[in-house]
Amino acid sequence: MYVYLAGRTRLIVFSVIAFFLSIVGVVQAQSFVHPGILHTRADLERIREKTAAGAQPWERGFEVLRAHPQSSSEYKVRGGFSEMGRKPNVHTVEIRNDCNAAYQNALVWAITGDRAHADKAIEILNAWSSTLEEISGKDAILAASLFGDKLVNAAEILRYTDAGWAGSDVARCEDMFRDVFYPEIRDFATFANGNWGTGCVKTMMAIGVFCDDEAIFDRAVNWYCAGAGNGCLTNYIINETGQCQESGRDQQHVQLGLGHLAEAAEIGWNQGLDLYSAADNRLLCGFEYTAAYNLGKEVPFQEHLDTTGKYHHTRISDKGRGRFRPIYEMVFNHYVKRRGIPAPNTERVVERIRPEGAGFNADHPGFGTLLFAR
Repeated sequence: MYVYLAGRTRLIVFSVIAFFLSIVGVVQAQSFVHPGILHTRADLERIREKTAAGAQPWERGFEVLRAHPQSSSEYKVRGGFSEMGRKPNVHTVEIRNDCNAAYQNALVWAITGDRAHADKAIEILNAWSSTLEEISGKDAILAASLFGDKLVNAAEILRYTDAGWAGSDVARCEDMFRDVFYPEIRDFATFANGNWGTGCVKTMMAIGVFCDDEAIFDRAVNWYCAGAGNGCLTNYIINETGQCQESGRDQQHVQLGLGHLAEAAEIGWNQGLDLYSAADNRLLCGFEYTAAYNLGKEVPFQEHLDTTGKYHHTRISDKGRGRFRPIYEMVFNHYVKRRGIPAPNTERVVERIRPEGAGFNADHPGFGTLLFAR
């Protein structure tokens, strides 16, 4: 089946069944939108205007971001190093703290215009791009996807907001994402639980945007729609009820995987591509199912064996039940505010945890009330 992707410059071929027709849309070819990973120029202007006016809930959301220690322009940079990795941990704490600080300082700069925050984010990116050569360890793929995503989002904001980042430093940062981060994630961790693959998808899309690389971007989009592993949309959210591949594992990891898919969909939306509606709004099904269960409701469960043949679940897991990650505001605001599609369980979670705070470690962007409320 041939599917034209809105806003992309070439035809992408998917060998998928008919429900992916929901992605279809034909428009004039165009280049990448910048800034255009999680935040467009219009998004940043909306956030800036709302916070300056003291409007709610944005003002409360900004207070949460501003109060976080890794949002400070006085943050002490921990890196860079020639190597970082997970299992064994090699400068893991340093890269985790630095990538959060780079992203959060870039946001504060874009919202307030305080150049000290731009300078801090640039300092962090330059420290790592001038030194990092290797991502190592058993969990190298996770390290590359999680930490790389925060760094590339910071870089995209700085590059397109007149932050004073030198062109030579920007080019070196591009090289780091293309030559150090991308090789670790390019094959989507088909041996692992789905949150590994979904993390690869979102970060690969983000790198594609920052590096203006259609091949990298399209590789990730293809996998989101029709990949063979657990990180594909319909292999992660396995049915129309919204049950997920990791629903039988624990609620922390299933929210991790869903959050990654939502970020990928938001990046796509900002580039003129509607991944949110794929497979009849399958992403929303996953959020509604997971929100319902974690709100204390009963949900159906289908025995499931994953694509690797290693992960077999016969019942939903109550591990971590009721502990909500800050991933819901983005999805609520897309389906309910942009599209007018009800999402009652997701909406209840948003009301319960608003304003969303920082993500766990570097797993998610966090601060969704500030960043995504409409």
